[in-house]
Parts: sequence; structure tokens; C-alpha cells
Amino acid sequence: MSTDSDETSEYEHYEAVVVGCGPGGAAAAARLADHGVETLVLERGTKAGSKNVSGGLIYAEESAAYTIDDLFDGFREAAAERPVTDYHIHNIAGNKVKSYELTDLHEHDTDWCDAVLRRQMDSWLEARVHEKTSETGGGVLTDVRVNGLLRENGEIVGVTCDELDPIKADLIVGADGVNSELARDAGLMDWEEPDEWFQGVKAVVEMDPDVVNDRFGIDSDEGVAHLFSGDLFEDVRGGGFLYTNEDSLSIGTVFHLDSLVEEQAEPHELLDALLTHPLLAQWIRDDYHEREYSAKLVPDSKKVAHPEPYQDRLVLVGDAAGQMQAQGPIIKGMNHAVTAGALAADAFVVTRGNVKPEATGRRYAQMLEKSGTMDKLRPRRYELSRGVGEHDRVESAVDRVLESRVGSIAVGNPIANGLLKRAYNSPFLVSMLPDTSTGYVTLPTVIAEEHGRTIHWGSEIEPPTLEERIGDLTYDTDVGNPHIELRDESAEASGAAVHACPVSAEDFGGGCYRSETVKTNGTEETLVSLDTQPCIECGTCAIVADTEWQHPRGGKGVEYREG
Repeated sequence: MSTDSDETSEYEHYEAVVVGCGPGGAAAAARLADHGVETLVLERGTKAGSKNVSGGLIYAEESAAYTIDDLFDGFREAAAERPVTDYHIHNIAGNKVKSYELTDLHEHDTDWCDAVLRRQMDSWLEARVHEKTSETGGGVLTDVRVNGLLRENGEIVGVTCDELDPIKADLIVGADGVNSELARDAGLMDWEEPDEWFQGVKAVVEMDPDVVNDRFGIDSDEGVAHLFSGDLFEDVRGGGFLYTNEDSLSIGTVFHLDSLVEEQAEPHELLDALLTHPLLAQWIRDDYHEREYSAKLVPDSKKVAHPEPYQDRLVLVGDAAGQMQAQGPIIKGMNHAVTAGALAADAFVVTRGNVKPEATGRRYAQMLEKSGTMDKLRPRRYELSRGVGEHDRVESAVDRVLESRVGSIAVGNPIANGLLKRAYNSPFLVSMLPDTSTGYVTLPTVIAEEHGRTIHWGSEIEPPTLEERIGDLTYDTDVGNPHIELRDESAEASGAAVHACPVSAEDFGGGCYRSETVKTNGTEETLVSLDTQPCIECGTCAIVADTEWQHPRGGKGVEYREG
């Protein structure tokens, strides 16, 4: 949005406006308030967390400039679920499983790590942020969707909203998540390439705290994390996870979006493949109760973490800046968002009063680099390895060797078993792992075949249908104001959304996307139709289909109770 000086001079002004009250936005707002900066926080959900989804583990890294408990006293006791005290990865081939402890990797550069649910965590953060920012003349406003940037003579000077008049600010912090309207408006993020994104799908499964303790062999102040890879995901590049919460389990999958499209896999079926695998039957028996089904996109920081996430007065933090570290078994995002948010606030205070609008952004980018955050997000060794490792011919050749008799002998000997355990626990090797099916599917499958134990019990779990999962979600539908428009209904342009959308499927007519064959003048054509009512706002279709995509207005659309 562009307006002239006379108009913008009438708008309300704050020193800082923070868009989004997730961990990155909360960290920025809290740190700004600590510096005495007048800060307004605008949150799209009815409560912070009602629009947010995470796996999710939050880390406190020893090397980080800021951790969330640095900024919010009592965070772990009040807002987190269980500390993760054990970490394992399971390589699967049919009913054969080979497991390795990931303790060394998990504890590398780690002060602590907790499982969290976003509705609980973010709403607690919102209350603390409102207390802090109210003291400096600001506060938190919910049910407000920021839809773009306010410009004056071509320069970003504020934000525009659906529910409020435009607001001017000396600093705009874009912490509005992976589907950031601000990042796209500024041209700092696009939705062009599926290989730059992951899609995560999750079920929160109810389990009594004593049952969690008993089945996982832990105490009430302990928790475990399990990762899964191998042949149970239809050759899609990615894997699964299970984290113990206080009175539930977070079980989900994370896959490269381009691989989902190429394999024409359906996300809910891949999740069900994990839920019903016999390995999980030892923890989840016939008392399965799914509290919530959810999904989100995840940026692949190795490819999209912006080295200069700013423009004029706008700075981006967290998913909006692509700051999600996903490197093999390492999955970290919320901690980097916290660090980035706090550094952005510090950068503003250091440059306060500078007449150059980009002064804060430039300092923020320098602080990200100097703190080591950017090297974690975009490791240089990965850039060196991907040129060779992600070449199609190299991948095919490596896979053929691994699947051959030679590969079985090489992987199957006792020495290799020890080396594999060390490799899984090496931050150096994990950070340069190429994004190919070799690491996600082929090698884990061979490892399980050669070293795994056979599981003889079966699974009695019956996951809900897609229709039941949608029916259990809470929606406030914005009747008459669809937030997605299908620009091209041809199967060629938009057909991938029918199977890649987490609430759609080829044989299910109740999701967002469905396809039908239409006969016209003696010819047949497959067309795609859209219904936004079941939408869970993950953004998948914005990348795999030809759509005009935006968030629903404030407070509208899906509302997560767990997140």
C-alpha cells in the first residue's frame, strides 16, 4: 500500500510494531520493552498460539546470544511440557527396526530442551508480553490481521490491517510466520519452489501422565524424543517424530514438499503409516484418542534463511525469515526465532535515532552473522556437499550400491554398525547431509535390514478418518470472504493440491481441493475445485497450486487448541 505524506501523517504511530506473538515476536517485544521502547504487538489469532503449530521441541543452546528463559522467568515451569532427557532414531524396513541413541547429538551445544504445545506456550508468552509492553505505552492486540506494508514515497513506514487503520512505526518486526504477508510484500520471500519447503503434519494423542511414565520408562520430570526413517513413508524424503508431553504425545511427519508432490503421496496417509506401525504399539495400544490434527509449512533454512532479512524499517524474524534449521535429525526453529527477535530489538536500540531507515536492519544482519546464528541455519559445509551429493546421477549410483550385495556387506558388518552410531551423533556430518532419498529412505532401510530386530506384535490403532479429523477442529468461517482463490483450475496447474493438501485426498470429497472429470464437446478434462471452509491455513496450496493466497481476517478460520 502506498499513500502520500499528508495521509500518513494522520496515522497512529508507535516506536515499534511487532506482527505476530509467537516465540520470535514475543522475544522481540519483550526485549524492546526491556529497553523502554513503546511497542505494539498485533496478533492474528483470538489468542497467541491459536494459529500456530510446531512439532515441537524448543532448545536453549549454550552458544546462543539469547534463550527463551533469559527473557521470560519461569518459562519452563509454566509454559513447557516435559524436558527431553532421551533421544532415539529408528531405522525401519518393514517390521525390522534398528535403533540408535542420539544423546551426543541432542546434548551438543544444548543447555536444555523441552517439548511444548504452541497454544499453551504462546498464550502464556502473550500474557507476559502484554504486561511488559503495557508499561512502555504499548500492549498486545489480538484478532488483528496485518495484511501488508504501509509505504510513504516508496519507503516502508508501517503496516496496514484488515481491522484497523494503518499504523506507522520506526521499527516493524515481521514475526508473522512461515506464510508471512510482510515478507512477501517486501519481496524478501517467495513461494515459487517446492524444494525450499517442508510440510509437517501432526496428531496430538491423549495419554494420562502416569501412562506416559510407565510406557516410556520415565519419571514425571523426564521426557523422550523418537525419530523414524526408512521404508514406511512410500519413498518420500523425510521422516517421523514422537515427543512426550505432560499428558499427551505429539506424533507427526516432516517431508520435503517437492518429494510429496513427486510421489503423489497424501500427508494424512503417511502420518497413519507411522501411527499404525508395530513399533509404536508398545507405547500406544488400543486406547488411542486423537485430540487434534494439524499441519504447517516449514522453511528449509539451508536454502531460504535470508542473510539480510530486512528492508527499510522492516526486519524479519523466525519462520518469516526462513530461520528453521532442519538438517537430518536436527530440527530447531523456535530457539532461533527467539535469538533473532531479541537481536532485532537490540539492533534497534543501538541504531535508535539514525536517519537511515535500514540502519536497524543492517545492524541486525551483522548481529545474526556475528552470533553464529546464520552459520547454523546455512552451514557452509552443506553448500559444498550439495553440489555433488544432490546430483541425480550421484544419488542413483549411491542408492544402487547400497541396495546391492556389496552395500549389504559394507553396512552389515559390526564395524559399520559402530561407525553409523557415531555418524548419527556427529553435528559436523549431519549438517552436510544432502537432501536426497539416500539419507531418508535407502540407507535407513538397509541399516534396518542388516542390523534390525524383527517386531512380531501388531498394531491395534485405528486413526480417525480425514473427515473425522476435520470435524474435530474448531473453525470460525469467514462467510463470503474466502482467503484463497483458485486462479487456474486445470489439473496441470493445480492438481497437486488434491493430494498434497493435508485435509484433501483423491478419494475424499470433503477437503479443500477435489478433482473431477468434465466432458466438453466430446473431450474429457480433469478440473480442480476449491472449498476453503476445511482449510487449516498451512499454505501448501500456495506453492503447489496456482492460487491467490492470504490469511483469513483476524480471529477467523481454524483455531488450534493444542498447536
